[in-house]
Amino acid sequence: MTMPENFNLDCLPTPIGIALLVTDADGLLRALDWEDYEARMQQLLRLHYGAVNLKNARAPRDLRAALTGYFKGDLDRLAAIEWRVAGTPFQQKVWNALPKIAAGTTMSYGALAATLRMPRAVRAVGHANGSNPISVVLPCHRLIGADGSLVKYGGGLERKRWLLKHEGIEI
Repeated sequence: MTMPENFNLDCLPTPIGIALLVTDADGLLRALDWEDYEARMQQLLRLHYGAVNLKNARAPRDLRAALTGYFKGDLDRLAAIEWRVAGTPFQQKVWNALPKIAAGTTMSYGALAATLRMPRAVRAVGHANGSNPISVVLPCHRLIGADGSLVKYGGGLERKRWLLKHEGIEI
C-alpha cells in the first residue's frame, strides 16, 4: 500500500472569498480552490494523488505575497508562482497551456484545442479545464465559450466574472 501524500493547507483572504492553498514540502503550489468548494478540492486531490494528509501550515511567504499582489492588481505576479500538478498527460498539456493565455485576454475552448494541435478535442479540453486543481494561477477562468459566454467555472460564474473584470475584461 502506498503512503499518503502529505501536503500543507493554508487560507488566504481575497476579494472573492477565502482561497485554500495546498502546498508540498518543497513549497510548490499543488492546489488552489475556494473555501466554499473545499469538498471538490479534496476530491480532486484524491483523484490525482490517492490518499492525502492535509495539515494546517502557512504557505511560503513569496507565494502568499504573489497571490495578494495579483488580487491588488499586479496581474503579472502569478507568473512567479511555482506549482506542480499530477493528472494525465493530456490534462497536464491543457494545464500547462493555461498560463500562456495572457491576463487581459480570453480564449475559447476550441481555440485552445487548436493551439494544442487537437482541434477535435474541444470537449476533452473542457473536462481537463474543469478538473484543474490550481484555480487562478492556472487561469482556467480565461477560457470562454466560442460565442463569448462565460460557460462555466468551478468556483462559480460570479468569481469568473470578477476575475476577468479584474484583468480588464467585461463580459
